[in-house]
Amino acid sequence: MSLATHEEEHRQIESGWFRAAIFGVSDGLVTNASLILGFAGANPGHGVVRLAGLAGLVAGSFSMASGEYVSMRAHKELLEYEINVERKSLELYPEAEMAELRALFMAQGIEDELATRLSTDLMRDPEMALRTHAREELGVDPSATGSPWAAAISSLIAFSLGAVLPLLPWLFTSSGNEVWLSIALAAVGALVVGGVIGWMTRNGIVRWAIRQLLIAALAAAVTYGIGRLVGSH
Repeated sequence: MSLATHEEEHRQIESGWFRAAIFGVSDGLVTNASLILGFAGANPGHGVVRLAGLAGLVAGSFSMASGEYVSMRAHKELLEYEINVERKSLELYPEAEMAELRALFMAQGIEDELATRLSTDLMRDPEMALRTHAREELGVDPSATGSPWAAAISSLIAFSLGAVLPLLPWLFTSSGNEVWLSIALAAVGALVVGGVIGWMTRNGIVRWAIRQLLIAALAAAVTYGIGRLVGSH
């Protein structure tokens, strides 16, 4: 893997869209599978379950998108404010900021003379000095604060993709096996989502797949049980 590719992967994850997409698929799958099976447990009729699934897909996807947009927008504006404060400080108090840089380098184990030279060189390039201050003091990269719209759109699409899986049997079949087909599709989706998370985090594909399956199964079992209980009265 080249350095450019490695850095691009970091930017994609830091930008927020990847996190939003993975969370969206997982949330859509678990939420709508649980909703559909909860209604199915009460046995209200094919059309009611289908309507509930469609409503869950639409409402959930727009809720996820709006929530992600608000969250990312607030986070982005807060970071931009902090970065602007740092930029003004660099303009008004360059000597104090250079001393801060030197102290940061020395705190990382760099010798006094080298830390002084590095901080002096960085202060000759205001943007480089700003990026260094932002990374070391705020823990962020000024060029990678993320896009609220990208996070919102990816959340909407991702939630919809997850939510549509357990809904498919109720849209295209009326064989009486819709519950089992929903369970099967939700299980496959949970395994795939968990596997992708495990692969991306290098933290065990099988372990994450099983974990995601158990989470989805538990949520669906609880709502199905509630549906059966309510439907029997």
